[in-house]
Amino acid sequence: MDRLITIVSRILMAQIFVISGFGKLGAGYAATQGYMAHMGVPGFLLPLVILLELGGGLALAIGFQTRWIALLLAGFSILTALIFHTNFADHAQMINLMKNFAMAGGLLLLVRQAETQR
Repeated sequence: MDRLITIVSRILMAQIFVISGFGKLGAGYAATQGYMAHMGVPGFLLPLVILLELGGGLALAIGFQTRWIALLLAGFSILTALIFHTNFADHAQMINLMKNFAMAGGLLLLVRQAETQR
């Protein structure tokens, strides 16, 4: 049962990154790059973001290097929360900030769980 819960947890945590990464490809690329630049983040970093979201999300889903991938995605979630979701007057941004922190918490639990299975 623990193994099944771990697999389901990884897939549920990974899906938001995979979907977000795909969303940045194609038509969403320029809009995301513009938003990044507006928030002070160089747009040339977008390919790395997409690689982390898609590659990291897929790796997490299949259980490849779970501890390191979950740690990277947790850091990414906290960093993006602090850069992009700090307009506390906007309720939607506050929800996104808390969502990112909650995702980081879940990912850190996966880091811990992966350490105990070594």
